[in-house]
Amino acid sequence: MTVHPGFFLSFFFGIIVGSFLNVAILRIPRPDQSVVFPPSHCPQCKTPLRWYDNIPLLSFIILRRRCRACQCLISWQYPMIELAMGLFSMALFFLFPFPWPFFGFFLFTAALLVIMVIDFKHQIIPDIISLPGVILGFGFSFLNPSLTWIDSGLGILFGGGILFIIAYGYYLLTKRVGMGGGDIKLLAMIGAFLGYQSLPFVIFSSSLLGTVAGVGAMIKQKKGGQTVIPYGPFLAAAALLYLFFAPQIQSYIATVLY
Repeated sequence: MTVHPGFFLSFFFGIIVGSFLNVAILRIPRPDQSVVFPPSHCPQCKTPLRWYDNIPLLSFIILRRRCRACQCLISWQYPMIELAMGLFSMALFFLFPFPWPFFGFFLFTAALLVIMVIDFKHQIIPDIISLPGVILGFGFSFLNPSLTWIDSGLGILFGGGILFIIAYGYYLLTKRVGMGGGDIKLLAMIGAFLGYQSLPFVIFSSSLLGTVAGVGAMIKQKKGGQTVIPYGPFLAAAALLYLFFAPQIQSYIATVLY
């Protein structure tokens, strides 16, 4: 059986972009830093990385998880993000035509991956990703044969609107902020890329995943109702599930309803 060379190229393309995503994850939450300058360096000793110490996946293995200059441990996050983006890229190449909608969904997947990690670590969803993502997602609908601009526009409207209503209703009932504006913009971005048809599954499954994680966090933190967990990673995870398994999900939903 012959393997299409595009699978290997897409994997290498993915891990290279994944290396950049690690920089974005590290620097975007810090407004005083740029994602392009200064060049990659050790976060501990600040020593600039030579090109051969910055090869995705390979350098981590060769260096045995240690900085060449200061010998401090390198976080597992770096190879995990690179590998994840490489595998996502291969899956996208297998499922979607090249170059469109492959590149559109590649950008979407990369954005979701960055958002998941940043929100998990810092409990923020940067507007610099979600707001341009809404615009790009709507523009992408004109190149995506499986989604119309109307589907995308309704996805933005309903995605942002539904979470806004839920968040505002929760605040009126409890006088506490239960959902940040970042989650609302994120769901609008998801709706822009995946259309309004994706929203029932994304909202339900992300709520289910968040509930399970929340119960676990309550047990671990022992804070009861005061336990706070970010919702963005679960929205992003649900969106990725829908992206890669939309036909199966829609078929199952149709079977259950009809």
